[in-house]
Amino acid sequence: MNIFAKLLAPKNRVFYELFEKSADNVKQMGVLLTQVVRESDFDKRQTLIGQMEDVEHNNDELTHTLFTELGRNFITPFDREDIHYLATSLDDIADFIYASAKKINFYRVNPNEIGIHKLSDIILQSTEQVRKAVVELRNMKNMRLITESLVKINSLENEADDIFDMSIERLFATEEDAKEVIKKREIYQAMETATDKCEDAANVIESIIIKYA
Repeated sequence: MNIFAKLLAPKNRVFYELFEKSADNVKQMGVLLTQVVRESDFDKRQTLIGQMEDVEHNNDELTHTLFTELGRNFITPFDREDIHYLATSLDDIADFIYASAKKINFYRVNPNEIGIHKLSDIILQSTEQVRKAVVELRNMKNMRLITESLVKINSLENEADDIFDMSIERLFATEEDAKEVIKKREIYQAMETATDKCEDAANVIESIIIKYA
C-alpha cells in the first residue's frame, strides 16, 4: 500500500513546498523573538514585533492555502489528517511566538530576565529543529536526521517546562507588585506553550514517518 501511495503522489509537491515555507516562517519568528527580548528600547522592540506580525500573517495565508489544497486534491502525499494536524501545529507555533512578543510591549514589561531569555533561546532551537524535520519530509531519505530533530524537540520542551517552573517560582518570591506578577506570568506561559506546540508538530511528523518511511 505504501508503494502504491507513493506512485500516486501528486507531482507538483505543493504540500511539501507549503510546509517548508511555513517552517521557514516559524524559524524566522524564533529569530525575531530572541531579538525582541534582548532589545531594551521600546520603539525598536515594536519595530521587531511589527516584523513578526507580518510573518505571522503570511503564515496564516499559507495555512489557508494548505487547507484549500487539501480540499482540492484527491491524492495527497500522506494522510489528510496528518496534513491538517501538521499545518495547524505550525500555525499554532507562529501564533504563540507572536503572542509572547506582543505581550511584552502591550504590558510594557522589561524582558531583561534570565528566564525570558532562556525560553526564547529554547524556542529558537525548537523552531530550527522543526524546520529540519519538515524539510526532510519531502523524500524521507535521512530518517536519522528526522529522528534526531524530533528527540531534540522533545528534550527542549522538557527543558522549557523546568525553566518555566523555576521562573514562576522566582517571580512569586521576588516580585512584590501583583500586576507585574500577572503580566510576566502570561508572557512565560505563552512562551512555554510555544515549545509545547513545537512538540505537537514533532509528534505529527513522527506519526507520518512511522506510516510512510
